[in-house]
Amino acid sequence: MARGAVKAKQAQAQKRGAQAAKTAPRRARGRRGHAGGGNPNQQLFFMRLRRQAKLMYVLLAVLFALTFAFLGVGSGSGGGLDQLFQGLNIFHRSGTSVSKAQKEVKDHPSNPKGFRDLATAYEGKSDTAGAISALQSYTSLKKKDVAAWNELAGLQQSQAQVFLQAYQDAFNARQAAAPSQLLLPTGKLGKAFGTNPLEQAAAQRADTSVNELSQRTQLAFSDVETTYETVTKLAPKDPNAWFNLAEAAQQAGDNTKAVKGYKTYLKLSPGASTAPQIKQLIKQLSPPAPAPKKKK
Repeated sequence: MARGAVKAKQAQAQKRGAQAAKTAPRRARGRRGHAGGGNPNQQLFFMRLRRQAKLMYVLLAVLFALTFAFLGVGSGSGGGLDQLFQGLNIFHRSGTSVSKAQKEVKDHPSNPKGFRDLATAYEGKSDTAGAISALQSYTSLKKKDVAAWNELAGLQQSQAQVFLQAYQDAFNARQAAAPSQLLLPTGKLGKAFGTNPLEQAAAQRADTSVNELSQRTQLAFSDVETTYETVTKLAPKDPNAWFNLAEAAQQAGDNTKAVKGYKTYLKLSPGASTAPQIKQLIKQLSPPAPAPKKKK
């Protein structure tokens, strides 16, 4: 009987050990189900998030492509995505339109505000000529507005540079219109060779364009000079005004006024870092000193 009791206890122990062996793998699998050692639910969450992000990316790409096709992006300013998002830009200010400012000027021709608004509207449209005309009318009513005079001079300067570039292009075209003339000898020998009638006709047309643009460029820089001269009268202690006048006068070919402007600038700004260069420029622009008279 003792042996039977011992065998019975051993059988119960083996049964309990078998049950523990069966439950242990399930718990281990529960703890190590994720190969990386983390939470498998977290991996599933990021997989779902990536799938949703991919779907959103596809939807945005389709919307962007449709916007290009429907609104005509690249067709110029004010079109395409600009129109789509213009109403959403909280920092956008439309300002006064040209037509509204023109109506304001028509209704109140003696009110400078209308011309000021018209100039701003033209500048917003990159219409330099229109802005210049409006500012000229404004400054005729507000004669002491230094900021407006400086703005007018800046616009005139930009216009003069456009004319200068056109003149240079026309001059180069004039040289290309009659290339054989550059190779002909001068004097009687050149006349003996004669000229190409086709080249001569093209050169004459080019000469007309060159002369016209030369006059317009000269007049434009003269306008800049005149405007900056007004600025120096309104702000005679402003060194920048005198420097701008000197530079404009130099571009207009008025060396006398350019020298005066540069000298006044140095007088008001003696410690300017560019003083040595300006002094050298004054020497170049100044007329040569008269030769001393010989004693009889």
